Amino acid sequence: MEEPLALHPVKLYVYDLSKGMARRLSPLMLGKQLDGIWHTSIIVHKDEFFYGSGGISSCAPGGTLLGPPDTVVDLGNTEVTEEIFLEYLSSLGESMFRGESYNLFEHNCNTFSNEVAQFLTGRKIPSYITDLPSEVLSTPFGQALRPLLDSIQIQPPGGNTFSRHNGQS
Repeated sequence: MEEPLALHPVKLYVYDLSKGMARRLSPLMLGKQLDGIWHTSIIVHKDEFFYGSGGISSCAPGGTLLGPPDTVVDLGNTEVTEEIFLEYLSSLGESMFRGESYNLFEHNCNTFSNEVAQFLTGRKIPSYITDLPSEVLSTPFGQALRPLLDSIQIQPPGGNTFSRHNGQS
């Protein structure tokens, strides 16, 4: 008789990089309500994984200088083992999610979290997160700020750049 595959919980940590400022100022600046400027990461196999201008990074859950997440979304469970997951991340880090590929609007932490969530669970992350860049860019103020915003690189401090050898002996 075969052993059943172990199920591993998968969570999405959601941080508001504006610390509430987007909620207060967006109606004045953009003419529409934004509840936050979202940074996300995936929690699986007892670690937090995220993407920024430094590439894919990992840390203990809540271990970046962002502190605890504003929201935790339960994405379900995965049968993907830690070994297979780390191989998958390694290949992502060498292809789609290299540090130099980072773009605040089109290829960011939320793009990464969405990709990884689908690999692990078959589910996407909430659309209010993935739709945020197009919401901002649909406003005149967002368009005016785009050249400045395109130059911004975000890498939450406190994580370790992911490599196949992190945490492995």
